[in-house]
Amino acid sequence: MFDFEYVGNLHIHSQYSDGAGTVSEIAAVAAQVGLDFICINDHAYAVDGLHLEEEGFYDHALVLVGLEIGVRYHHYLAYDLKERLRQNNLSPQQVIDKVNGQGGFGFMAHPFEKGMPFSEKSVAYTWNDLSVNGHAGICIWNFTSRWKERVRTVLHGFFFLAFKTQTLKGPSRKTLAFWDSECAERPMAAVGGSDAHGTVFKWGPISLRPFTYSYLLNTINIHVFLNNKMPQDFQKAKQEVYGAMKAGRLFLAHDNLCSAKGFRFYFLADDGSDLYMGEEGVFHPGQFVMECPWEGEIRLIKDGRLVEKWRGTEAVHRVTERGVYRIEVYRHLFLFGWRPWIFTNPIYLR
Repeated sequence: MFDFEYVGNLHIHSQYSDGAGTVSEIAAVAAQVGLDFICINDHAYAVDGLHLEEEGFYDHALVLVGLEIGVRYHHYLAYDLKERLRQNNLSPQQVIDKVNGQGGFGFMAHPFEKGMPFSEKSVAYTWNDLSVNGHAGICIWNFTSRWKERVRTVLHGFFFLAFKTQTLKGPSRKTLAFWDSECAERPMAAVGGSDAHGTVFKWGPISLRPFTYSYLLNTINIHVFLNNKMPQDFQKAKQEVYGAMKAGRLFLAHDNLCSAKGFRFYFLADDGSDLYMGEEGVFHPGQFVMECPWEGEIRLIKDGRLVEKWRGTEAVHRVTERGVYRIEVYRHLFLFGWRPWIFTNPIYLR
């Protein structure tokens, strides 16, 4: 059992590309909001280098540096790189192969986003070549992408800013359907991120900073699980976090909606073996155990379809069939109904 839970935020932009803050300023915010780690993903086309010198512990917050590779399409969140990767008209498969060639790994970013109708004319940075392989997984939930696609007018903008936490949509049906289909073939890790920039928005006389780093770094977080406490040695800590990300040993949560720390989802087989999120095993009859830190609607998904749902803080489900099982949890908010909160990586019972 993986008993040590650490919370981090992915897909953050700094002043090295189109973000508003320096790495040290962002790290200070991460420590202030209580994150255990963050990953910087500046745009590869905009940076002058990988800037691995910025990595390290900042007041107990672990800062890791990757890249977001891609210009118009096929944005790829790459991690554990050794040097900056120049795109030079590479195909998406060539990008994945080159990242892997450095010993790195990565995730498709916002593959089916729709763009903002109001100020960006719905320009979307989608992932069009879905035949690629060799990637660790998919970023299924991007705060910025999901927020901006609902903004059609100024009034929409102010409304969804005023209720940005309460109205955020979960991963799109198209994204989840694609991810479920991929998981049916092989383990495919899912992550989520903020896509934090912290920049000022200008429209005519209107000038405002709609999303600060302090808000965004506590939106869509990942909760990773380690066998032991996070090492104080930076390189060891880095590899522990990256190992959990690659394995999908994590869940995603909208932590501004409600802190998800303490959530658990695991499988206990009748023969005494167990499996955790992201793990794959030979099927044996047993039971799933789900534990929530706060009340919610717990939904068990098997092979992309809803199996059962419960209301409360815990649930147990007897398992008698092979399948790919994952959990979604929704929190009920007065006036806003059931809002998406937690999405787990699957447990694969083959």
